Amino acid sequence: MARGWESKDVESQVEAKTTMSTSPSRGPKTPDELRREQECRDLQLSRIRIVNDLQVATNPNHRKSLEAALAHLDQKIAQLS
Repeated sequence: MARGWESKDVESQVEAKTTMSTSPSRGPKTPDELRREQECRDLQLSRIRIVNDLQVATNPNHRKSLEAALAHLDQKIAQLS
């Protein structure tokens, strides 16, 4: 019997988690590494929100502002990587 996409998605999530947990670890992360990872995740979420807003924005001034914000976020993400 064919499985639905939900079960395949759950299976891929479980597989990704086990892959991450079985990858060779170099020990506990430093507080600085944890802070940088959290900041990067926050920036990625902000970037997603800006891209979504940009897709529906119609006012040219608002679009210009969103594009500037997107460029700024991309620059900050590049600095953290």
